[in-house]
Amino acid sequence: MTRPGGEWRNWGRSARVRPQRVEFPNSTDAVRRAVQAAARRGLAVKAVGAGHSFTGIAVAPGVLLDLRELTGVVRVDRERERVTLRAGTHLYDIPRLLRPYNLAMQNLGDIDRQTIAGAISTGTHGTGSRFGGISTQVVGAVMVTADGELLTVDDEHNRELLPAVALGLGALGVLVEVTLQCVPAFVLHAVDEPGPLEQTLDALGQRAEDADHFEFYWFPHTDVGLTKTNTRLPATAGRHPLPAVGRWIDEELLSNGLYGAVCAAGTVVPALVPPFSRLAVKLTGDREYTDWSDRVYTQHRGVRFREMEYALPVENLRPAFDALRALIDENRWRISFPVEVRVAAADDLWLSTAYGRASGYIAVHRYWRENPTEYFEAVEQIMLAHGGRPHWGKMHTLDATALRERYPRFDDFIALRDRLDENRMFQNAYLRRVLGE
Repeated sequence: MTRPGGEWRNWGRSARVRPQRVEFPNSTDAVRRAVQAAARRGLAVKAVGAGHSFTGIAVAPGVLLDLRELTGVVRVDRERERVTLRAGTHLYDIPRLLRPYNLAMQNLGDIDRQTIAGAISTGTHGTGSRFGGISTQVVGAVMVTADGELLTVDDEHNRELLPAVALGLGALGVLVEVTLQCVPAFVLHAVDEPGPLEQTLDALGQRAEDADHFEFYWFPHTDVGLTKTNTRLPATAGRHPLPAVGRWIDEELLSNGLYGAVCAAGTVVPALVPPFSRLAVKLTGDREYTDWSDRVYTQHRGVRFREMEYALPVENLRPAFDALRALIDENRWRISFPVEVRVAAADDLWLSTAYGRASGYIAVHRYWRENPTEYFEAVEQIMLAHGGRPHWGKMHTLDATALRERYPRFDDFIALRDRLDENRMFQNAYLRRVLGE
């Protein structure tokens, strides 16, 4: 999608642009030269990874820096279990790169299509009441600033800037290297099982506290919660992965092939959605297996969608979910995509949705050929009423005025941005809206 003279589109087809210039830097020096050249021409610059954000955060009307060639391991600190990666490295490649060192990422989300720079810049997270988002694993970074110079942030250099740079929205510069604090490789014992929705909700807090990783999915028009509980085990524990055929049937034939066909049909005949949802919770979500952590955390999502997700104080998770259920019932909407509910630990990153508070996450989705506006905007009002903060890479309507009230370190971030990018070289329409002029 990012060829010179062509149109760039994100994965969800919710954002597009025809950049004035597209470059494919394959080194830090190449990124520096591109930024310096853009500055001389008075062009704005945006770095782009996998395009898996649903907002316009990566839209680049000036110079688009496609980082697909800026990948791989830079160095490994075996003693401290730290790995430095080039910014364009995809999450799905990282387990393979870490395996020779018997290391793994501490936590992942359920999709691994993003690049490491894109994932941390938008606040991508997984689930687990004792684990933060991917950005909390960042212990160092190298960034090209607006003057084309390098800014190193780590234990020895500019350490005070890490809480801003580790989740910077692409507003401070172009990340070229990211250093992760890894952990020894481990496996996960996964138990996926359906249960009565009311029981799932009643036990939500306790199950989230008791498990290493807990989440559940709810298909509207059903009374079932599809729960996922993952327990961390050492790498020496026996692996009992899903049989290849069974995994293909669950994750490709049913969850992608058949499900995609029903979503498409549901746009024409909405009445098909409720009975299929009731069938879906009977056919999927009931299995037990043990495998390498990355093979349990992530799944292939082939059906294109659009998404909005809000982080709430964890104590507000249940009332917000109940209000969402009532909203769908009252409006008699036919929603084919499930609602996803997760939890995460508090952290100290300035623009993290979990800054200063243990957080619960509610994510809503719509098939990409359906207009999500009415559904998303109504859900958003519920989330805001319960203290919600929107995921930076997923659809929402908030601007800088509203966001400043929700982030105690918002103005500190803006002050750092003023210092590093006074002329707003890395700005686009989305950043102008969420961070201000």
